[in-house]
Amino acid sequence: MKLAVFDFDSTLVDAETLEILGEVYGVGEEAKSSTMQAMEGKSDFYESLISRVALLKGMDFGVAKAVCEDLPLHKGAQEVVQGLQRRGYKVVCFSGGFKLATAFFKDKLGLDADFSNTLHTREGVLEGRVSGPMMRGDSKFELLSSLQQLLGVRHTIVVGDGANDVCMFGLADVSIAFNAKEIVRQKASIVAQSLDLREILEYVKS
Repeated sequence: MKLAVFDFDSTLVDAETLEILGEVYGVGEEAKSSTMQAMEGKSDFYESLISRVALLKGMDFGVAKAVCEDLPLHKGAQEVVQGLQRRGYKVVCFSGGFKLATAFFKDKLGLDADFSNTLHTREGVLEGRVSGPMMRGDSKFELLSSLQQLLGVRHTIVVGDGANDVCMFGLADVSIAFNAKEIVRQKASIVAQSLDLREILEYVKS
């Protein structure tokens, strides 16, 4: 089996979900500052995620869902997923973000699976709490390692932009920095030269 793993925020979609949710809820500047620190590897991912989600306490669930389903895709997202699948890859999304977004785009893009976190809700509003398998800086490493062993993966491509994606690069045959922070560009085996995801198909084993 061949596996392609994409980060979600700023990779498949041209946005950071938490930042957009924060903007809509009126806490955009706080959310943006904390997100940038985490994505550049300057703060602990887990602590940053907990603090950023807490900013959303009281947000209407319906509004949050609508925001998550209206995120803009990067150019070529549909084509790269289909192109990889035609080449025999299973294509999955790993996100430190939220199921509200990744589940919707899994269906929209035809991904084989999505792995992300869940925003807690009560009586139609966000509680400001989160749980799930992607909450730590090394969560993506652990899940990718498990999938490779479980599925007998023989070739892996990883595409990401933030510091919490770098942990997967050591498990990948090809690691691609796309729309990436400097820390990611330094660690990847390939740095994408455009913001068109179809470029990735140039680096793929058929």
